[in-house]
Amino acid sequence: MHSILAVDDSASMRQMVSFTLKNAGFHVVEAVDGVDAWDKASKGDFHLVLTDQNMPRLDGIGLTRKLRENTKYKTTPILILTTESSDQMKQAGRAAGATGWLVKPFDPAKLIEVIGKVVK
Repeated sequence: MHSILAVDDSASMRQMVSFTLKNAGFHVVEAVDGVDAWDKASKGDFHLVLTDQNMPRLDGIGLTRKLRENTKYKTTPILILTTESSDQMKQAGRAAGATGWLVKPFDPAKLIEVIGKVVK
């Protein structure tokens, strides 16, 4: 079973993402922000990281950079799920090493489809 780290400072968004992923057969670990996610990622082993961009303490792009510096997460798919849709933000995400960029509100079927494409 694939393990996914779902990161969002919004409890309701974490619940929706978690519900969607668990129903699709994934094991989900939730984190409340980038710092919490980094802590969980360094202790765990995830097949995919799904993170919000705008969060306190450490944002999604900062988290992506940190994960990419760790050999364990060099090639792990990292998807940023956010309300941000500007090309500048998307480019910053790609530059940090994000695999993909999804805009909220998300379509559960599309989210599962995208995850299916990037998780081996």
